[in-house]
Amino acid sequence: MSNALIVFRQTVIMFLYMAVGFTLFRAKLITREGSASMASLLLYAIIPVVLIQSFQVEYSAEKAAELLSSSLAAVVLLLASMLISHLCFRKNPVNDFGVAFSNAGFMGFPLITALLGPEAIFSAAGFVALLNALQWTYGQYLLSGDKGDLSLKKTLRSPLILSFLLGLALFFARVKIPPILGGAMNGLAAMNAPLAMVVLGVYLAQLDVKRALRDARLYAGAAVRLLLIPAVSLLLLRFLFPGLTPSTRTALFIAAMAPVGANVAVYAQKQGRDYSYAVGLVCLSTLLSIVSMPLMILLSELMGG
Repeated sequence: MSNALIVFRQTVIMFLYMAVGFTLFRAKLITREGSASMASLLLYAIIPVVLIQSFQVEYSAEKAAELLSSSLAAVVLLLASMLISHLCFRKNPVNDFGVAFSNAGFMGFPLITALLGPEAIFSAAGFVALLNALQWTYGQYLLSGDKGDLSLKKTLRSPLILSFLLGLALFFARVKIPPILGGAMNGLAAMNAPLAMVVLGVYLAQLDVKRALRDARLYAGAAVRLLLIPAVSLLLLRFLFPGLTPSTRTALFIAAMAPVGANVAVYAQKQGRDYSYAVGLVCLSTLLSIVSMPLMILLSELMGG
């Protein structure tokens, strides 16, 4: 089965999870506050556990070199994404934030696992940790205009940065998590895709569909997030990082091509920006990604992986 077909099949499964959240919200069995609590569970527990687990591999010089190379590539990909988004949407802070940062943790990790296996999360761990730190700081700065959001102290309070550093320490110290604790962490990690998509389904249920379908700004944001940035990311990975293994390159590409991250809606609400518009950007790009992500994987295969 081709990689594009595997990604398409996994995306359809994730949209079925999304339909559960949509239905439960419309039936008034989940509230907006309830979905916010689930998002907190993802941010503060489930994704950190996935990150820590990704470092539970046997230490070797080759693995350490792979981590360094993939983290360097992640820095380049994220800087390119932020630059493209800012050039396109500097007058629209919500688009500027949302388009710059993919949904690499909620959607990228499950797709990487389905396509490459759970061990491949190791290659994308640096990408997700750095992305979260940038959302936590630079992203909030775009929405608030407060330079205090750019502080290093604030960055180090990010739960994903802390879990990344803990996982890194365990990897280099060659410490293995005890089986009982590891079993509990496996259970939490398995919740990532279903719970994340249920939350997105709740967001979709709140969307004013007529407004979204008429708003050209949302389509522009989705086009840059789903087409332009992945295309540039593919070229950067191919020509600047030819030494990466095919698995590492594919994992990073999946993380880079995912739709708009759900955190833009959370932060937009927190900073007093247009929450409904942010939800529309997340939902429209997520809906369109069912087509764009398999196409991008197919393009990658045609270019030789």
